Amino acid sequence: MMIHEITSKAGRYKDRKRLGRGISSGHGKTSGRGTKGAGSRSGWSGSINPAREGGQTPWFRRIPKRGFSNAAFRVEYAPVNLKALQARFADGAEVNPDLMVKMGLLPDVKRPVKVLAEGELTKKLNITAHAFSAAAKAKIEKAGGKATVAA
Repeated sequence: MMIHEITSKAGRYKDRKRLGRGISSGHGKTSGRGTKGAGSRSGWSGSINPAREGGQTPWFRRIPKRGFSNAAFRVEYAPVNLKALQARFADGAEVNPDLMVKMGLLPDVKRPVKVLAEGELTKKLNITAHAFSAAAKAKIEKAGGKATVAA
């Protein structure tokens, strides 16, 4: 029998492992936890830090920390391609992030929007977004539209 031949009658899920139900169940006594140690104790088995090194100074504390990371200041944009705008908006339309959400191009307006140049643009669209790639701005202006940077 192959995995693709299993029918829905056979069932999709395995039964859960019933622990602590006697020695004949195969999961009695220690309930699959082995003997002794933190892993056998309640409340400890799921919370042991995998990076713990047992008293040795942890790796992250041993390595030198220098330099600068931009991670805290980085701006995450929600990307929108020109081909998506071409498909969803009529010629001469005013396009802004709220309308992009309404048309299903973005999940919400929490992140700033950046328009990217993938695809061709033949319609004249007046687009308001937080950022534009240089190629996207050129394509919008070539089609007769306007690329406005939102505040």
